[in-house]
Amino acid sequence: MIEKTKTPTSYMKVTITKSEQEFDITAAWRIIAQMLEKRTSVIGLSTGQTTIGMHRIVSEIYAQYPFDVSNITLFNVDELTNLEREYAGSCYTMILNQIAGPLGIPEENFIMPPTLSDDFVAESILFEKRLAERGGADLQMLGIGSNGHIGINQPGTPFESETWVSPMDPDFEARVRRETQVPPETELGGLTRGVKNIMHTRKLILIAKGSHKAEIIKQAILGPVTTDIPASVVQLHPNCEILLDADAGALIADYAKERGYNW
Repeated sequence: MIEKTKTPTSYMKVTITKSEQEFDITAAWRIIAQMLEKRTSVIGLSTGQTTIGMHRIVSEIYAQYPFDVSNITLFNVDELTNLEREYAGSCYTMILNQIAGPLGIPEENFIMPPTLSDDFVAESILFEKRLAERGGADLQMLGIGSNGHIGINQPGTPFESETWVSPMDPDFEARVRRETQVPPETELGGLTRGVKNIMHTRKLILIAKGSHKAEIIKQAILGPVTTDIPASVVQLHPNCEILLDADAGALIADYAKERGYNW
């Protein structure tokens, strides 16, 4: 594992693990550490291939060494809209099956917006209100899309955006429609915490693994802060870690090596 507390662009901590397995273990312990450090933690999660392994390890460690999670609050940074919540690809279902259920998180402490509503503006406000009532988010495990999106905030989303319903990435939307047979006239999207809301989290951990994420990680971490790459805004966060496996971190590791940085 390679760590550095200062990057060329900010004071972010960069952690590049040697393997995917080490990445999953490291990420899992970041979540567990937050739970143990603050027994009333409000923790934001992300779904997708990057997070399945870390969620599994958290659940396995909890099963072997149970600890008090009765006052832990979990939520996901986003949720799909205009789909049944029971859809296997809904964020609610994935988080419930992967981590909230195995840890026995009480239902009232699993905060998620609905997937179906007549008023998603009101649901966005209510989602943020429920988080605020618990003191706001302590930790956000934040995935990054191949186009640099965070949550479902696509390129071009203003940094001052607050929780809203964003369009899906076209490729992802096409896949969801194939899996659900949702008719073309049904508008799909994602209720997502806005960039501003995400940045108000006390601690961010931007996570990525796989060689397909290497280029966007380089642009987000070493390039300019720009709405063209929403993830680049984390360079401005005062308490942010970049956690990568060796493949996702390959290009920034090469950059560091060329300049003599020890990370």
